[in-house]
Amino acid sequence: MLKESSLIFNQLNLKKIIVYNDGEILKREDYIVIEEPLEIRIVKETEDGTITKSIAVTMRTPGNDIELSVGFLFSEGIISSFEQIEKIDYFKENNVIKLKLTKGTNIDIDNLSRNILTYSSCGICGASIIDLIYKRVNRYPKGDFKVDKDIILSLPSMLKQSQAIFSKTGGIHASTLFDSKGNLIELREDVGRHNAMDKLLGRMLMDKKIPLDNTMVLFSGRSSFELVQKSILAGIPFIVSIGAPSSLAVELAEAYNVTLIGFLRENKFNVYSGIERVDLK
Repeated sequence: MLKESSLIFNQLNLKKIIVYNDGEILKREDYIVIEEPLEIRIVKETEDGTITKSIAVTMRTPGNDIELSVGFLFSEGIISSFEQIEKIDYFKENNVIKLKLTKGTNIDIDNLSRNILTYSSCGICGASIIDLIYKRVNRYPKGDFKVDKDIILSLPSMLKQSQAIFSKTGGIHASTLFDSKGNLIELREDVGRHNAMDKLLGRMLMDKKIPLDNTMVLFSGRSSFELVQKSILAGIPFIVSIGAPSSLAVELAEAYNVTLIGFLRENKFNVYSGIERVDLK
């Protein structure tokens, strides 16, 4: 408990603020979630020697940074297993992580950062981007199960109880993994919704639990195309979000027969695809 508490407060700043509330002006202290850059570098042995390449700088909440970097490499299709990483060097004071890939990892390191930048900024969209996902996914998510509606409706309260940093700041996203019975497996938080998911996937990859068949993921915000993509790559067949899905997220979920639920509240939710995994009786 002490370790978890220490981690939480390393992710928060305490700041004096002014509060205006219905004509009353108050002075108090408030927790603000920390946002700092993290640079992810790839190290690769080539015939010409060792190459180090900076492939991304992401604004994130400090904590679980190794999981974040591993999950990022996985969700970007650079690695498919944790064994493809030979060594990780974490320069915490400089917010830099270097990941040395094994010799058998086949990547075009020269074009890597440019491709990630183009892809992340959605230089291509719609059907073309879904076609790219088909080329990266080895298998469809497998989920031969049904989830009772009452379990789905209970997820927001379980998230609220487990989301430690959000309870203090209100300014952070969470990605939470459950089994098909609604038991919490793991939760990760970050100021960036994609970072929270990469941290979660990084942990699962390091624990050799991917593909994540027969699991559900809950997003504290909306379901974007990128989050659905990351879920599919990890083999997650059941996606739930507190907010709305995007049109492309729905298209992608339908293409891969993934259950996609949005606008989850304590007494209602919308099912956009994969109704066969939802028990509404």
